[in-house]
Amino acid sequence: MSDQQGGVSRRVFLGAAAGLASVIHRPAFAQPAAPSDQLRLALIGVGGMGTGRLKDFITHPDVRIAAICDVDSRHRDAAIALVNGALGYAPAGEGDFRRLLTRKDIDAVAIQTPDHWHAITAVRAMEAGKDVFVEKPLAYSVAEGRAMADASTRHARVTQMGNHIHNTGRNYRNVVELVRSGALGRIHRVQCWKTWDGPLTNGEPATRPAELDYDFWLGPAPRREYHPLRSHRSFRNFWDYSGGTFIDFWCHIVDVAVWALDLKAPRSVSAMGGRYVVNDVTETPDTMEALLEYPELLLSFSLRPAPPTGFTHMGGIGCVFEGSEATLVTNYGRHEVWVKGKLVEDFPRPAQSIPDSPGHLREFIDAIKARNLETTCNVRYGHRLTKLGLLSNIAYRTGRRLHWDDTRERFVGDDDANRYLSRKFRKPYAL
Repeated sequence: MSDQQGGVSRRVFLGAAAGLASVIHRPAFAQPAAPSDQLRLALIGVGGMGTGRLKDFITHPDVRIAAICDVDSRHRDAAIALVNGALGYAPAGEGDFRRLLTRKDIDAVAIQTPDHWHAITAVRAMEAGKDVFVEKPLAYSVAEGRAMADASTRHARVTQMGNHIHNTGRNYRNVVELVRSGALGRIHRVQCWKTWDGPLTNGEPATRPAELDYDFWLGPAPRREYHPLRSHRSFRNFWDYSGGTFIDFWCHIVDVAVWALDLKAPRSVSAMGGRYVVNDVTETPDTMEALLEYPELLLSFSLRPAPPTGFTHMGGIGCVFEGSEATLVTNYGRHEVWVKGKLVEDFPRPAQSIPDSPGHLREFIDAIKARNLETTCNVRYGHRLTKLGLLSNIAYRTGRRLHWDDTRERFVGDDDANRYLSRKFRKPYAL
């Protein structure tokens, strides 16, 4: 079979399957479930993130990988070989997700495409009766996030946004319980940060690889000449496809603040920054400060070269809750409580009120079987969370403080800012 038909060559199976099978496999005790009990899953987009998700999904014995879809046949073939080497069967291959969605042997899809493809792919999948796992950030724009959230309700689909820190271990749950207990006092400021990683490279050749359908990769985005930094891993640093490192990590760390304080949309948002360090052809800022105003609370997010003074020991990503009685700082894996400038190791802890998580993917799989639409990171929550970062990027691009009407999901009296809430799709693509 040709690459366009999704076939896999003998060379790929003998080489890639042998190498990858030694890396990932189901535990010996995890016997495949009966066919009637298996979730038939297709993965759409199997580059770096997609391959990582595939390795996670195939550890679940009640998941059968029914199909692999990618516009780059190198990624597609390697992923099919991975499944064959680990599980002993080759899923179907496809280069166009639209054809994949017509298949009756697929119950759900996991979408790991670039951000500018999330909405079209997810909404079309929900319309086709598929449940949807889609990576963060949820959507390219506020309008696209709203379309995804509405489609999940309209079509009664189980969804999960791939924000795995939300369901990894107890740390975030312990933080949320502690903040909600009131032991920190009234929270008046939350500061989040992410350090930047310097100039980007993605290892791609300067000329377009023959295996990549670049025009379809662009999809609804404007037509641009190929450049290796515009695809595969570094795409987020161009406004055509995403919103930079800022939006890439927004959901991971701001999630704990939104969760703990039940934050909705802000009254106003402002942001400033620029390209002060990175010197390449990418576009998004390497340094940025966003400030979101709530009643009696300020939420900030810094994209910066190093952690804030006093919290360097927490590493490259973190969140600080400043309360009237105590301050809490957390990163992905641990947190600390400080009172009057001193670390308090034995700060009183509330009783557990949030159940342990079965795991981000396991929750999605179980929810499909139970038809539970209220997963903890469903696309409605994903829209609420991602939207705050998208508003911040708009404030940066307009260069002014913006006032927000969340009922209408519009900026107040600012047509220039409102034009960033959606985008014109390149024909023939539409949502």
